[in-house]
Amino acid sequence: MKKFLFLFLSLFVINLFAEDNYEVGIAYGHPDSNDFGEILSSQTAPYSTNTKVVMIDVGYKIIDDAFDLPLDFYIKGGLAKFFENGYDDDVYENTLYVKAYYALNILQNTLRLGFAEGASYTYGTLYVEKLDAIKNHGKNSHYLNYLELSLDCDLGKLVKYDPLKDLYIGVEIKHRSGIFGLINNVKHGGSNYEAVYIEKNF
Repeated sequence: MKKFLFLFLSLFVINLFAEDNYEVGIAYGHPDSNDFGEILSSQTAPYSTNTKVVMIDVGYKIIDDAFDLPLDFYIKGGLAKFFENGYDDDVYENTLYVKAYYALNILQNTLRLGFAEGASYTYGTLYVEKLDAIKNHGKNSHYLNYLELSLDCDLGKLVKYDPLKDLYIGVEIKHRSGIFGLINNVKHGGSNYEAVYIEKNF
């Protein structure tokens, strides 16, 4: 029951607002053994464990066009389930974070670059995080810092179908870490998941 409490509280805070600036998304991903910087430079090394994650999150826009730029900020809460493929028990995760989207109008479409910062709590230890801690002589923690980097486009504009406008499809990197030991003394540990997602703004 605890695994849903954090998400419920996140939804409660979000629903304190009365405007129509919501979004909801779902994602599916696999872990990568390389670090965040290596993945950004296209150096990927997927684990052969066939473990995976399914995530759902909801958000509310708190700042629109910040600094007179096409830059929006959302507060978001999420729930994820990590399928551990028999290596361990499946693990649930709650996240709470702020995400910024920078929108670019390119070729009659909207491309958004997103960056998120916040907190992640897992109700168990991910198998790939155990492997990473062993490999790097690190340690594990349920609570870690959460980062997310994403790139998406407006599906409705892409296929030129108005009912699908404001429905975004994209890719993201989901990152958990101790920020070089600042959180729970986790200097080496955490995980990176590469995911595809679809997200609706309404």
